[in-house]
Amino acid sequence: MRIVIIGAGKLGYSIAELLSNEQYDVVVVDQNKDRLENVKNNLDVLTIQANGASPITMNDPDIRNSDILVAVTAVDEVNMIACILAKKHGIRYTAARIRDMQFMSEAKDYLRENFDIDLMLNPELITAREIDRILMMPAALDVEDFANGKVRLFETKVRRHSPLANIPLKNLEMPKSILAGMIFRDHRMIIPHGDDCLLPHDNAYFIGDPKAIEKFSTNFVPSGTKKVERVMIIGAGRTGRSLAAMLDDQDVNVKVIEKDRERCRLVADHLNSGIAICGDGTDIDLLVQEGVADADVVICITEDDKLNLMLALIAKHFGAKKTIVRVARIEYVDLMQKVGVDIVLSSRLLSASEVLAFARRGGVVSVSLLEGAKAEAVEVIVQAGAPVAGKRLMDVRLPRECLVCAYVRDDVAHIPDGSSVLEAGDRTILFIQTEHSKTVMRYFKGRD
Repeated sequence: MRIVIIGAGKLGYSIAELLSNEQYDVVVVDQNKDRLENVKNNLDVLTIQANGASPITMNDPDIRNSDILVAVTAVDEVNMIACILAKKHGIRYTAARIRDMQFMSEAKDYLRENFDIDLMLNPELITAREIDRILMMPAALDVEDFANGKVRLFETKVRRHSPLANIPLKNLEMPKSILAGMIFRDHRMIIPHGDDCLLPHDNAYFIGDPKAIEKFSTNFVPSGTKKVERVMIIGAGRTGRSLAAMLDDQDVNVKVIEKDRERCRLVADHLNSGIAICGDGTDIDLLVQEGVADADVVICITEDDKLNLMLALIAKHFGAKKTIVRVARIEYVDLMQKVGVDIVLSSRLLSASEVLAFARRGGVVSVSLLEGAKAEAVEVIVQAGAPVAGKRLMDVRLPRECLVCAYVRDDVAHIPDGSSVLEAGDRTILFIQTEHSKTVMRYFKGRD
């Protein structure tokens, strides 16, 4: 499968890296020579220096009749034109980065129907929604919903004195509708069995019925912790503005600090009870004055990764209960977690995972990249004729690096065991070690 990426910026690079690691045939197009050199020197992909919104470029033999085109330049109009031209030059599927929030909220269906765009990406909106979901569950490091909300994934950090630590999983009183699906310990992925224990500092992943997950998650919340009431957001870019409006609508007390006056005005226009403060987030006196010590969560989402880290550490120093940082560079995720940032999110990784699911197709509904893309949670519809269909899971011999966590049949969610039989049409949720994902997917796809 050949995939063309228009735009070799940070997002384009991340998508190209992810797809090339999966052995897709990737072509990256950009007018900027330096960006292309960076891609060429680090990734096993073909690069073309050209205007991605030109019909001449689309007629290039290395581009026309490709399988998928992903347009992720910084200009929405360029991305739209690229998608239109792609369809006219035999490219079957297209995806476009659309940064304009008004387009995404008011004209999404129109763009899909009239501009030949199959998938629309808005990294800022994706990130804002992810942070919002996490904030609604106090113990969560990550929350993902699958199968139209029938199944929920919940990631948490096991505390030193957790009542669930150091007890074999088979002896834990867990609801039958919840499965302990995966443990990350010392950068290793563990598919747990009954004799395995949760240890302090583990990242533990549970999956199951959303209501049961919500109740179960309280086991990981330190005593005295209340639901999030006061949030301070530093940075009012597109992500900050979207998130502030979401939280404000949920009656969360929101304060936004932004030094750019125009951005400050834009966020203030969308707040009912929240406050937008025009000031420098690095001004310690301002942070203290505005109550950083009383904040349940401080969210640092400026456009500077290093600044976000510094702001999070300052907030922690003055007593903020939890910090969340948005980063551009994926390699910063581990570092920030090691120095004390509670939750680190990569907008690029969140968006790249949507493109990955789009590229895999063949029944793949969604892909959530976990632990810096070392593992993934995949929702896939079992295809007719697939190797897993009609057989007991114990007889299928799936790779050890994969776990079938849940499946949904006739709108009812089930937690499987070895004797469970998957059928064609079942929406199945898997945990997979990323490097083995391509092998695992073959078990769920039908015969071509």
